[in-house]
Amino acid sequence: MLNRIILIGRLTRDPELRYTPAGVAVTQFTLAVDRNFTGQNGEREADFIPVVTWRQLAETCANYLRKGRLAAVEGRIQVRNYENNEGKRVYVTEVIADNVRFLESSQNREGGNAPSGGSTPEEPAFGGGGNSGNSARGNNNNFSRNNNTQDPFSGDGKPIDISDDDLPF
Repeated sequence: MLNRIILIGRLTRDPELRYTPAGVAVTQFTLAVDRNFTGQNGEREADFIPVVTWRQLAETCANYLRKGRLAAVEGRIQVRNYENNEGKRVYVTEVIADNVRFLESSQNREGGNAPSGGSTPEEPAFGGGGNSGNSARGNNNNFSRNNNTQDPFSGDGKPIDISDDDLPF
């Protein structure tokens, strides 16, 4: 059996970050996903799909995603139900995301105007963290592929920047 879904769409509003009584972060947002066809009036239609993220991914989404931003969500569909105040059974279908990719930076969305005189924080490519734009080639470190004589782990406890090209897998 398989329950996997991949969606690409735009957020309809800013994510809502909350915490459970046990202190676990949970974020909810809705993705507007275009349909492949147009309606009878010739306009393109969309589905509005609720998405839920948990823990660190929830906090990351709350920090970086905003209304209108393009995002890819990977996860599973979950159907839950509860009894409302009127005693009626209510069914809720939502995507429980375990991976979120931010498909455009805030600079792209805002027309490329970065604040002058300062730097903007790096946005992770995946909801789980990590900086996709970093590369060891542009940094002034003591390690190169052609000259392995220097210790790449020296640096007085400073973080080591490793690009995907340096990984064996």
